[in-house]
Amino acid sequence: MRGFSDLLDSLVFTRSRNAKLRRIGTYLKNTPDPDRGWAMAALTGALDLPAIKPAMIRALVSERVDPVLFALSRDFVGDTAETVALLWPGASHGEASGEPLALSKVVEQLASLSRSDAPAALAAMLDRLDADERYALLKLATGALRIGVSARLAKTALAQAFDLDVDAVEEVWHGLTPPYAELFDWAEGRGAQPTAENTPVFRPFMLAHPLEDAAVDLRDYAAEWKWDGIRVQIVHVAGETRLFSRAGDDITGSFPEVAAAFSTPGVLDGELLVRGDAQGGAEGGAASFNALQQRLGRKQVSARTLAQFPAFVRLYDILFDGTQDLRDLPWAARRTRLERFVSELEADHFDLSNLIEAEDFAALAAIREGARDAAIEGVMLKRRDSPYVAGRRAGLWYKWKRDPLTADCVLMYAQRGSGKRSSFYSDFTFGCWVEDGTLLPVGKAYFGFTDEELKWLDRFVRNHTVNRFGPVREVEKQLVLEVAFDSIHESKRHKSGLAMRFPRISRIRTDKPAQEADTIAGLRRLVT
Repeated sequence: MRGFSDLLDSLVFTRSRNAKLRRIGTYLKNTPDPDRGWAMAALTGALDLPAIKPAMIRALVSERVDPVLFALSRDFVGDTAETVALLWPGASHGEASGEPLALSKVVEQLASLSRSDAPAALAAMLDRLDADERYALLKLATGALRIGVSARLAKTALAQAFDLDVDAVEEVWHGLTPPYAELFDWAEGRGAQPTAENTPVFRPFMLAHPLEDAAVDLRDYAAEWKWDGIRVQIVHVAGETRLFSRAGDDITGSFPEVAAAFSTPGVLDGELLVRGDAQGGAEGGAASFNALQQRLGRKQVSARTLAQFPAFVRLYDILFDGTQDLRDLPWAARRTRLERFVSELEADHFDLSNLIEAEDFAALAAIREGARDAAIEGVMLKRRDSPYVAGRRAGLWYKWKRDPLTADCVLMYAQRGSGKRSSFYSDFTFGCWVEDGTLLPVGKAYFGFTDEELKWLDRFVRNHTVNRFGPVREVEKQLVLEVAFDSIHESKRHKSGLAMRFPRISRIRTDKPAQEADTIAGLRRLVT
């Protein structure tokens, strides 16, 4: 644990991306198997220890430390793992007792525990470690590292350390399991490069740059709608189908009807949506993201849910046709292959994202501005000769989101943030007026403002509190916030009957009286 603890400690205080790459690479080269493999699993979010839950950790520390002291300390520190590591009665830094705990032994023991056995085993480990090692153990056990290292950065560090191609690592990553013995055998020349020939693995998505103020020539770029679902990759290899999210998570179990309908060998890229009514002048047929949320994260999907929220994939691109890798072909050639491929699929579960016909960029801008389909975020622009390459490559694909909607809302409640914001009230609930002169909450936002604006808002909350409900403060209804949001939808889960998509605070309206803020009736007119 000492080496892994030192790595996490150094990464927390390292801002430079290149320095983080070097630190991770050095650790991987100097750490033996299987410890380094388990470290990679932790850094990439691939480690799952289901017996360890945050509530259990809080219960353990409350048995050993005054609960009031823990609550006050947690509120000040902003991180449960760090607070527990510092307050846990035991060795301080460099004073761990007993034989050193190997990372692999810790993982293997925690992975084998039942819920009933886990508290005693975890407490015994914490007793043997110093504060830094306790912090590393708790971060490892809960899977919430939050040290400024993405999965891609960790894989890049591995690739650079062993002189591998990072895209080749990504290509086989999801076909491997921790502690990645085959990967390190390949990296150090003891084994062949792993392949994905007979395994349905995730391939990294091609991503787009935001289109700034520049125009593009539609002779060079094709335009299609940017749909507001979740980007997915559907893979069928060796008789097995898998559905992957943008992060590479396997979501097949949440959408079994889509996976069951895809039995043709190949790899496709598209947008997962829920069926709805056609609107807005596009090909439509998709409901808002609010409807899709009813399906996300479900391990078991009932027949009622399947019938009420039928899922389908609107297809954008094709990576493999059978065993043939098409990623090096230009977009135009892949589009032709995709059209042929889609024609053989079930229409209930798959369709093609249509191209937008426009004479020039100005005409496209007008079409984009006029589209208010609930499931449209904007427009995608794809260079016709672009290959399908992982990540964002300048000049190939652009995303051109439509301008956000805005509403003037009244601040109602505020809650303290977490991490670096644990000392500030940074989570704001806001509302709009109904006819009887009362406010109903319509959304919650915790970004969109500058650091200076955050300080100003925090002072406002503290100086205008009228009530407290645990960590939440109710404030005087006098501050107007201009809230930007991508769309707004009907919602039975909210008292106002409305739910905003991606709300963020765009402006503090100290110039506007609260009585002149927007109404629920006005927001309803924006529902798509």
